[in-house]
Amino acid sequence: MRTEHFVLLLIGSLSAIVTFLLQFKYKQSAVRASALVGVLSGGFVFLFPNLLPSYFSHHLPLVCFGASFIGMVSSSVTKSYWVISISGVIFTVLYLNTSTYFTGFGGGLGSAACIALLVTLAIPIVVNKGNITNGFLQLKRLISKQNFKK
Repeated sequence: MRTEHFVLLLIGSLSAIVTFLLQFKYKQSAVRASALVGVLSGGFVFLFPNLLPSYFSHHLPLVCFGASFIGMVSSSVTKSYWVISISGVIFTVLYLNTSTYFTGFGGGLGSAACIALLVTLAIPIVVNKGNITNGFLQLKRLISKQNFKK
């Protein structure tokens, strides 16, 4: 693993957590929290283009903005900072390995963020075979709420 990739993994995790904190601790809406992280990262690269190597100038705003979509998750789905942090890392891995596949496909960052969060939420279901986990209970509650509304 190159050092640049490790730094981007760390930034992806941090961006997701900062968005989550802005949303719940500082009472900002999910859209405002994500936009703030995106504007700050993009503004930093725009205002100081020679401060960072060209690799970071290209990828840093995209990783920050894409990972901020993970921090937009509802508190009824998860409240764990670990889940948010791991999702940010998984998003960055997806971004680094699949960004060429999403070229010309609108919503690539949001799709990768959604996949990363779903993978992280599914880990307890896959790891604990046969045991009812928190993720399974949340899924069961979601399905029962939808059936109850009908």
